Amino acid sequence: MFFMMGITDGRKVFDYTQTVICNICGKYGRYQVFMTYTVLSLFFIPCFKWNKRFYVQTSCCNTLYELDPEIGKRIAKGESLEIRPDDLTKVNIPGYSNTYKRCSNCGYETNEDFEFCPKCGVKF
Repeated sequence: MFFMMGITDGRKVFDYTQTVICNICGKYGRYQVFMTYTVLSLFFIPCFKWNKRFYVQTSCCNTLYELDPEIGKRIAKGESLEIRPDDLTKVNIPGYSNTYKRCSNCGYETNEDFEFCPKCGVKF
């Protein structure tokens, strides 16, 4: 008997649009909502999903927030609702850059992990 199965991580991006002024960088941006999960596949067919987590990423500075699971489930069902700051918890994932830097000397803006400004050379 031939039996093939696997456990993998998945990500689903939802069609959700909400324009906001970012609390981190102060620019206009929008929320991008997505869900991460672990899935059991039998013969390459996804059968069972667990460990579902909902996240919100800003389009302006890529700050990552974890979304309240109840709000995330409602968005996944297609409901049109507004995400409030109370529904978000900022997260820091190792290897994920969500810091936003602005040079005090020349005003250069970046989300890269530079120690010195690439434009004028002043330390951030």
